[in-house]
Amino acid sequence: MQISVTADGLERRLEVAVPADEVEREVEQRLRRLSRTARLKGFRPGKAPFAIVRQQFGEQVHAEVIGEMMRTSFAEAVSQEHLTPATGPRIEPITLEPGTDLKYAAVFEVMPDVTLKPFDSLVLERPAVSVAEADIDAMIESMRRQRPVFAPVERAARPTDRVTVDYDGRIDGKPFEGGEGRDASFVIGSERVLPELEAAVKGASAGDTRSTPIRYPEGHANPALAGRTAEFTVTLKKVEAASLPAVDEEFARAFGVEAGGIEALRAEVLKSMQHEIEQRVRAHLRSEVMDALYRDNPVEVPRTMVAETVERLQIETAQRAGVRDARELPPRESFEEPARRRVALGVLIGEIVRAQGLQLDRSQVESRLAALAATYPHPEEARRAYRQNAQAMQQLESAVLEDQAIEAVLARARITDRSMSFRELTGFGT
Repeated sequence: MQISVTADGLERRLEVAVPADEVEREVEQRLRRLSRTARLKGFRPGKAPFAIVRQQFGEQVHAEVIGEMMRTSFAEAVSQEHLTPATGPRIEPITLEPGTDLKYAAVFEVMPDVTLKPFDSLVLERPAVSVAEADIDAMIESMRRQRPVFAPVERAARPTDRVTVDYDGRIDGKPFEGGEGRDASFVIGSERVLPELEAAVKGASAGDTRSTPIRYPEGHANPALAGRTAEFTVTLKKVEAASLPAVDEEFARAFGVEAGGIEALRAEVLKSMQHEIEQRVRAHLRSEVMDALYRDNPVEVPRTMVAETVERLQIETAQRAGVRDARELPPRESFEEPARRRVALGVLIGEIVRAQGLQLDRSQVESRLAALAATYPHPEEARRAYRQNAQAMQQLESAVLEDQAIEAVLARARITDRSMSFRELTGFGT
């Protein structure tokens, strides 16, 4: 096998030539094997003359051999030339005809050579946060707002009040399915119902009846209502004003603290806040490491990998926006830099794993799998489903290995602490 390589940046053009006699020898061997079982009209199985077998199957077998030899010879050539393809090759046939050398070109990009800046030259900043009593007070106040107490009032309804209504909707003077409701409750300003319905009861008192038109959007889930206008009659039955609950043992039980009263509740709140601090600090340091690696280790990245990543980001963004038509994907330009960064960081993390000789920590995989499964109603079923999904497990293992690489960087980087408040770190209360 003859090999020649030309380079243009990360792109390689690998030309391979396999001698004709080697190709013919493999074709001959396969035809011989086939002749032992071939069923041809006018002959018993395996008894057809070899010349007829060649005439009948030679072209097909030659094509199969060519395809297989291109695959195997490419793998051998890449190994011989010590190349690491970034993606699959684009094959350009040169000569494939029977009786000639098999010649083709494989065009592909290779992974870049990477020289990492020493980790101890990286300067990172770690938030140093402690929880003050005032922070716990603010958190409990937020918890009170999550569980308001409602009491009936004899006045007009206003924002934050809970109202109870009956409503009847008609289109062209006729009732329609889903257009009737009895004793429906909602909080004004919560945006849980159509804004026209909120507007109809705002300023009304118990016993008042008001009418309001409501136009359903063109994309409404019910095609019978899409783009149509209904006339609603709304009767306000009850107005309740919100107040904050007292911070007492009953309040503590509402948040799962069965014993110990307010002091036990404050201890649980502190524990939860400290856990959030740990998560936020870990995420902050992770971001610091990624930023520092990308900034201090410029690396050329394969164009094909960037293009594939751009396409994935386009599709992910479109799916989150509910777009299903490929013609409506967001423009590529806004994803070029994020894609380049993602690919570059993947290359750098891969080099850290290689250079540090990191091996996947199975205990971390199990811990992360357990944490994921715990978020489902039936954890054991979720765990089994994950294990049976090769792609999901591969993503999980890649995430753990990436965490191990980041820990390897953090173990040697220069880290300075910066004091900040719980509010500064989390944005709570802002």
